Amino acid sequence: MIPYLPRLLDITINNGTIPRDWKKAIVVPIHKGGDRSVVKNYRPISLTSVVCRQMEHVIAGYIRQVWEDRDWSTWLQTGILLRESNNYSPSGHIRLSR
Repeated sequence: MIPYLPRLLDITINNGTIPRDWKKAIVVPIHKGGDRSVVKNYRPISLTSVVCRQMEHVIAGYIRQVWEDRDWSTWLQTGILLRESNNYSPSGHIRLSR
């Protein structure tokens, strides 16, 4: 699968569509602590397509590079763009139409 991944991402980006399976997620409750019978003590996480997340990472890297090359970023955006001051992943900032 790995040798075909760049070609698959290229086709997806060029077609402007995302395969239906990439749009699906399995939501799993993760216990945060406290009484396990209380719903508020859980947080949801979404198990999404690894391939789709990889594509989001590639697109985020490209956008980040364009912004840096053209000096479009400001000091206010540096933490987000370089992922230094937070725990967010690129996929948390860039969402493709789903």
